[in-house]
Amino acid sequence: MAMEGGAWIMRGPDWRDPRRIQSWQELADWIDEIGLLPLFKNEVDGFSVEENTSDRFWWTGDVERDPWEWRCLMARSGRVAYGKFFGKRAGFISRVWFPHFANWRRDGYDFDSRWDEGLASMRQKRIMDQFPAEEQWFSFQLKRQAGFGKGGEKNFEGTVTDLQMQGYLLIRDFRQRLSKRGQPYGWPISVYSTPEALWGYAHIASAYAVEPEESRARIDQQVLRNFPDAAPEALAAVLGGTP
Repeated sequence: MAMEGGAWIMRGPDWRDPRRIQSWQELADWIDEIGLLPLFKNEVDGFSVEENTSDRFWWTGDVERDPWEWRCLMARSGRVAYGKFFGKRAGFISRVWFPHFANWRRDGYDFDSRWDEGLASMRQKRIMDQFPAEEQWFSFQLKRQAGFGKGGEKNFEGTVTDLQMQGYLLIRDFRQRLSKRGQPYGWPISVYSTPEALWGYAHIASAYAVEPEESRARIDQQVLRNFPDAAPEALAAVLGGTP
């Protein structure tokens, strides 16, 4: 996605190209195969949802054909993890590869251990303390419950983004608020959860026996297996690291 002449331009195949991904299920299948996939075009050619879906259907609201809508369906399905995992930008990680992602980004620490070692901020702790009492939180509810906002802590969005980058949080859904009568209204809002709530602690911790740098090396190798022309500096720029 790039800005040209005051308009956003998407870099995807023609809608008539039979090779393009045509459904969220097909996209989820591909992510299961390749392991990790950013949402938008980046420094590694072809390594994005954008470059493999038609630009014709983005932001149309057509649930069957709009990749922007697919991200909601995929997050809700639980088949893959969705969040700001790539240089603080959004993307997907498969169930198989998330343990290595978490091991690398967490540097082998569960959040409680990170806090005990003085490696986490109070802002991060305020947010993580809300889990697992509730497994899922609307973003506005989590912000309020964790003490952010007027007269409280600052930089809620930046803090939850850092926690996603570190592999402690993900976006589990997008939902509308409910009125007092139980009727949905407004734009869909991010719903945050933990990977452990999605797939279980045993699965998320299954790569902890591996050195974090080895997990990163395996992730690099997996991306290069599918995108062999990726230069090392481009790959490092896309995958980012622990903030």
